[in-house]
Amino acid sequence: MVMDTFETVLKEKGQDQEHLRQECICPDCPTYNDCARDAKELIYCIVGRSPSCITDDLGCTCPGCPVTVELGLVYQTFCILGSEAEQRSAEKTG
Repeated sequence: MVMDTFETVLKEKGQDQEHLRQECICPDCPTYNDCARDAKELIYCIVGRSPSCITDDLGCTCPGCPVTVELGLVYQTFCILGSEAEQRSAEKTG
């Protein structure tokens, strides 16, 4: 099985979440709100959707995020739709 950039980088970095949190631009997104900020929610692309803070899609900055580029992410709107892995899995089973 051939791994793509997302799978390779996560495997090599052991999901170095602190590094990814520092690169994350979620707080700049129009969808990101005070609840998410107070909860210190970040890197939805890895950890999955917001548990309760984000419910409305007000725009998405995922395509311009350095984490998206570094990990070779294909999907977006992670805060609402789930992590890259979750969205990939849903596509395969859907």
